[in-house]
Amino acid sequence: MEDSIPEYLDWSNAFEILEKAHEQGIFVLVIGPKGTGKTTLVREFAKKQSMKLESINFSLRTRESHLVGSKSLSEGNIQFDEGILIKSMKEGNMLYLDEINAAEADVLLRLDEALDDRRQVVLKESGGEIVTANKSWFVIATINPLNHVGTKELPPQLLSRFPIRLRMDYPPEEKELEIVKEHVPEASNETLQRGIKLANTLRQAASVEELYYSPSLRETIAYAKLIDKDMSPKKAAEIVFGNVYAQWGNIELQKVNDIIASMYEG
Repeated sequence: MEDSIPEYLDWSNAFEILEKAHEQGIFVLVIGPKGTGKTTLVREFAKKQSMKLESINFSLRTRESHLVGSKSLSEGNIQFDEGILIKSMKEGNMLYLDEINAAEADVLLRLDEALDDRRQVVLKESGGEIVTANKSWFVIATINPLNHVGTKELPPQLLSRFPIRLRMDYPPEEKELEIVKEHVPEASNETLQRGIKLANTLRQAASVEELYYSPSLRETIAYAKLIDKDMSPKKAAEIVFGNVYAQWGNIELQKVNDIIASMYEG
């Protein structure tokens, strides 16, 4: 028998805000650190709305052509292959712009053109065609805090294209326990609570730059899955929460291992 898909718990009541924004055609910006469930939220919302979801994850390698498209040669003929932005505008799909504040300035400029009140793009790459977005077109973007590698401040005019802003942080410990239990229902509450408390201790240290890394919800779920397979809680904590800090050197790793040891004594 196939495992059932865990139910998404909307612990921040974000669906209600997204629904109202979608009804009014107002674009949304979701703000928060990695691993707080931003992408899962967007995917689940698209599913609830029965909308096709187009998504792009921005980085320094993202180019204008990824958004608008480019020319290619096919069987001796030059054709224009539409990018994800143009495709979503024409079809009226939901467009997810993930980590938008990691994009380069020229990419943001092209996005700004599409996101203003006219919701049009002039395709200079395709003879000056003017693309106007379908009325059902809806855009959700996410940004990470500026202390994440590759992120930068968004220009004010681009920020203004997203008048509704959702703040997502890590859930309260009792709500995180509910989320983890959706994935590993048979795991011991006491053992899970200890792992979640450890994750929050590391997150708090990262928030004041005492540590380089902040554990995500994915990691508390992974921790739960390991202990569900009879691994000792301390060993699971070292593998999931501890070992990642080795890339910042032995001092950082030892600092975290000391925290783990103190929380799993006895």
